[in-house]
Amino acid sequence: MLWLMRLSGFFSAALLTVILSPSLQSFPPAEAIRSSHFDGYLRFPGQIAVTDRHFAFRRAPPFHNSGECGPKSSTNTKTGTVCDPSFVHIAITLDEEYLRGSIAAVQSILQHSLCPENVFFHFLVSDTGLEPLVRSVFPQLRFKVYYFDPDRVRRLISTSVRQALEQPLNYARNYLADLLEPCVRRVIYLDSDLVVVDDVAKLWRYDLKGKAVGAPEYCHANFTKYFTEKFWSDPNLSRTFSDRNPCYFNTGVMVIDLETWRKRRHTISIERWMEVQKAGANGSGRIYELGSLPPFLLVFAGHVAAIEHRWNQHGLGGDNVRGSCRDLHPGPVSLLHWSGSGKPWVRIGSGNPCPLDSLWAPYDLYGPALQPR
Repeated sequence: MLWLMRLSGFFSAALLTVILSPSLQSFPPAEAIRSSHFDGYLRFPGQIAVTDRHFAFRRAPPFHNSGECGPKSSTNTKTGTVCDPSFVHIAITLDEEYLRGSIAAVQSILQHSLCPENVFFHFLVSDTGLEPLVRSVFPQLRFKVYYFDPDRVRRLISTSVRQALEQPLNYARNYLADLLEPCVRRVIYLDSDLVVVDDVAKLWRYDLKGKAVGAPEYCHANFTKYFTEKFWSDPNLSRTFSDRNPCYFNTGVMVIDLETWRKRRHTISIERWMEVQKAGANGSGRIYELGSLPPFLLVFAGHVAAIEHRWNQHGLGGDNVRGSCRDLHPGPVSLLHWSGSGKPWVRIGSGNPCPLDSLWAPYDLYGPALQPR
């Protein structure tokens, strides 16, 4: 049965590659670059860090707007151009463990954007030393780095089914409305384990119909499993959903109306649910087992602007324990998301990739180590 599932996945990957082939252009020779900040100690999953090696990313190919994009804005990313109303704003976290995935995500967005020079990236970090590396890989990129203090949320985090879900930076998206400039009224939040294979401006233009969050919803999923028996048996808690029709949505791809979020003070609502969970974990009983997802469901499920499923083909990383290979969901694809415990760069690095990991590989800018002279 396992060989049959892998064979099925292989054919799915091959078919999707054929479909996307016009946009999966070959990269020109990329210049190998490195950051001295990471020499000798940066650890990537699936690789061994040794003190006499240099880990390297290749410089991304140049990118340019098409003729349909209109006049160019100032190319200076250091003079407050974040407020330019023509920009598409995207927020992604950057950390050592997922850096390879984040770089690939950015590359995929630029490659498939009609107007890549109009995309502004907001990188959320707990290590400001990552900025020089990003600037070296993407010299043209419009971006800004925002420091997220782990202590801001550490006291609210309870244990989860997977340690990666407990990392403070995983909760930085809760604070986008506070971290980003007030002039940024809308942002697309993306996880680091995905690639975009369509023009991200199409996602940006979705009508949120007055709601704070837009995302693909999955109403066929068993919503009750995201919360414990303690939650559902307590009427004071379970009545949270009494006047809604809640559906599961994956928080790795969201379009967020920051103005609406700020007005409704959603960050405070999320923190209050995390406090309830933390108090229960310390004695009265947990209300959920996963990490940062359930508080979002508690605040937004049933009040989410629906976005087409093509914008989050999620679950390609398998489940939260084994990370087994998965096949594609039926339907068109604009975004591939390796949510779950299996990450394509880990599986490729270990020599045991899943068939669909071949769709992530063209955007991987991680290169062979530079040998010291």
